[in-house]
Amino acid sequence: MTLVAPKLPSVAALDVERKEEDYYTSSKEDRFRSFASCEYDGQIYMTMQDFLESITEENPRPRIGRFKLRGEQVVNMLNNTPPRKKGSKNFFRSVLGRGIISYTEYLFLLCILTKPKGGFQVAFKMFDRDGNQRVDKKEFLLMEEIFRMKSERSVDDSSSSQKSTKSHADFVVQETTLLRYFFGSKGRETLDFNTFCQFMDNLQTEVLELEFMEFSKGMPTISEGDFAQVLLRYTQIDEDEKQSYFARVKDKIRHETGISFDEFRNFFQFLNNLDDFEIVMKMYTFADQSISQAEFERAVQVTTGHQLAPHLVDTVFQIFDKDGDGKLSQKEFIGVMKNRIHRGFREHLKSPVGWSGFKACVKHEIKYSV
Repeated sequence: MTLVAPKLPSVAALDVERKEEDYYTSSKEDRFRSFASCEYDGQIYMTMQDFLESITEENPRPRIGRFKLRGEQVVNMLNNTPPRKKGSKNFFRSVLGRGIISYTEYLFLLCILTKPKGGFQVAFKMFDRDGNQRVDKKEFLLMEEIFRMKSERSVDDSSSSQKSTKSHADFVVQETTLLRYFFGSKGRETLDFNTFCQFMDNLQTEVLELEFMEFSKGMPTISEGDFAQVLLRYTQIDEDEKQSYFARVKDKIRHETGISFDEFRNFFQFLNNLDDFEIVMKMYTFADQSISQAEFERAVQVTTGHQLAPHLVDTVFQIFDKDGDGKLSQKEFIGVMKNRIHRGFREHLKSPVGWSGFKACVKHEIKYSV
């Protein structure tokens, strides 16, 4: 079976094709390119380690160019893929640099990270196009292509970069670690709903564990101040304003209790239900008025069916309670958290490059160097 998919420009062609007047490109594509460390057969790939770092780090590790993989190296990588029956919350960390991920798979994985558990079945049905309760390789690749096309449409169609950097030539799909993991060495295995859900849940947990361990340093809890830093990461709040948030937490929480990983994970799983939470709050309150901790906890329980730790809820209120009235501006909270769960991509769908990007960079450096 021969499958085709659109081809991203090769590494060599990228600098030639992208001209100085190409002001905009997809921020997701930019991030993929900046973190992807491998090239094979004219295509750019991430390793599993590259993907995890693109989610948890602001900038990629320093490197000189991309590593050009040979055919036998790719074969060895694919043969290194763990069996699906051994799937765990350490799948990506167990493979690291010994596996490859394509651009369309990167978009798919980003989508998974923002899906609530209640949305897993919807996602599965999107893949299961023939309705047989199983997803095969062809269905999976077709859905990945839809993710890619949706991402491309988020960029202004009038941008010249769309005309110069996109090549829609067809090519035979290169097998990747994810395809091997899902569909086996012959590509004939299928995914059932439970396996699909377990993969999504494991990936979310694995990324959250990495973010938690960055601050826990091997300890069972992180401080409330550390939690504030994780919570405001990837948001559009400027650095000066973030410092005022951190200072508020430090001043109001005199005795640190600490936040465990289970509490941390429960909160971020709640954030993946933020759209439902917003609907509940609009029904529950009047004209986006501020809410109390009791109202917040009630809305979370209605939305997710679970309760958040009272101490964690209190910490969230201390972070966002600017006037000290003990209430939370739901409009501000929801706006900031939507940026957080989408890791900055939601608002910044366009990213300047070329001369425009250079000028923006200079302005940013001047602003924060004085």
